[in-house]
Amino acid sequence: MSILNDSEIASYHERGYLIPEYRVPADRIAALRAALDRLIAENPGVRPEQLISVHVETPDGSANAEGTRGDRQFLDLASSEALLDVVEGVLGPDIILWGCAMFCKPPADGMRVPMHQDGHYWPIRPLATCTVWIALEDSDRENGCLRVVPGSHRNRELFGHTTETGHVALSEQIVSDAYDADNVVDVELEAGQMSLHDVYMIHGSEPNCSDRRRSGLAVRYMPATSYWDRSHVTPDASELVVDYSSRPLWLLRGRDVSGRNDFAAGHFGNG
Repeated sequence: MSILNDSEIASYHERGYLIPEYRVPADRIAALRAALDRLIAENPGVRPEQLISVHVETPDGSANAEGTRGDRQFLDLASSEALLDVVEGVLGPDIILWGCAMFCKPPADGMRVPMHQDGHYWPIRPLATCTVWIALEDSDRENGCLRVVPGSHRNRELFGHTTETGHVALSEQIVSDAYDADNVVDVELEAGQMSLHDVYMIHGSEPNCSDRRRSGLAVRYMPATSYWDRSHVTPDASELVVDYSSRPLWLLRGRDVSGRNDFAAGHFGNG
């Protein structure tokens, strides 16, 4: 059962994003920050803005298929009834967890995330996903918070992207005429708050030039009416290791309505 009220659900569908009333409790946020510190220490060769599949922990503690030594704490959070109760309001009762990435920007050196659309490269058919972006520390304009273009999801249109180089966390940047820069909104969150955004939403973030770290966990859910196409290959000009063919899926609520999803691939006994 969703814990979002009717007004929140309507706002999400109209604007493409939402900051719900629900917050992750402070003690859990503290534990997640400790897990993040471990994650960074155990992945010294990976930029903290580019930690992919942080919820996928291997039995022997080695790196997973996408080059990250994950931590069970992130899977436990993503699987929690509270988060699923939030997500059900916008995705419906049949929910699949398919991704969990950490976007941690160090002070003074945090990478910019170019404005983009997630659906540009994800192998989900039909394309549908809600990303829950959870602030592990205060995230504001000064330290490079998430930025969105409200309403940019409405036409369910994917715009062209170009390759971006330099000190950036992602290599794909949406073409400049896809949105009006005057319409960009800063999504400022206190630690424990979260935002939800649609897969077609145009979004990104500025670099962190402040003296404070900014960290957010992006948890990706898709409705089980869609399927994960493991045969799909997405070009990627960045140095990120992304292995969609073996990405594990978790059916966390309801049933696999599509009947096409493979829930065995990529699992290491993570539950």
